[in-house]
Amino acid sequence: MEVCFTATESISLMVEDPLVSIQHYLRQPQRLVKAIADPQLMEQLSELQFRLKMRPLNFMDIYHFQPTVILGVWTDGKGRVYLRSEGCEIRGIDYINNRFSLKLKGQLIPEESQGKTYLQGKANLEVKVSLPPVLWLTPKPLLEVTGNGLLKSVLVRIKQRLVTQLLHDYHHWMNEYYLQETPFENQLTTSINSVPS
Repeated sequence: MEVCFTATESISLMVEDPLVSIQHYLRQPQRLVKAIADPQLMEQLSELQFRLKMRPLNFMDIYHFQPTVILGVWTDGKGRVYLRSEGCEIRGIDYINNRFSLKLKGQLIPEESQGKTYLQGKANLEVKVSLPPVLWLTPKPLLEVTGNGLLKSVLVRIKQRLVTQLLHDYHHWMNEYYLQETPFENQLTTSINSVPS
């Protein structure tokens, strides 16, 4: 029996005092991935591709599994970030692995409104799986409610980490940016001041 589970989550973050345009920060998509994923569960495969181990999931107290997702992340010239799953594997449970598909799409877009900068994001997660015979007698509506709730919890966890980590990392990056710029500015100021009048 094949079932399909879906979940959607949105986010809106206000960026306070963006001394450096956050679009510059978002052009480094690897920082976004590091902000939403536990570094111990992430492996960078290339500049725009990552292997992520999701947190272990528990379905109906019968199956415990840990999906591994290949995630593509890229950005455009306006600092808009997009991510998309490019592969998925369930290690350790061959029955589900051979009958499982996962699709994840997300975006994070900076927007200006009334002099303030906001990050508007949305993620859609879909899982299709052929359930093992032990679950065939379980009412399908119950399976769907349970599965949808499980996917929702995954997206909520990502959202919570994004809220706490992304702006923290952005401000850390902004401080590094100014540390790199300051010596040049000081040198330029010194040079100007040393020019004979």
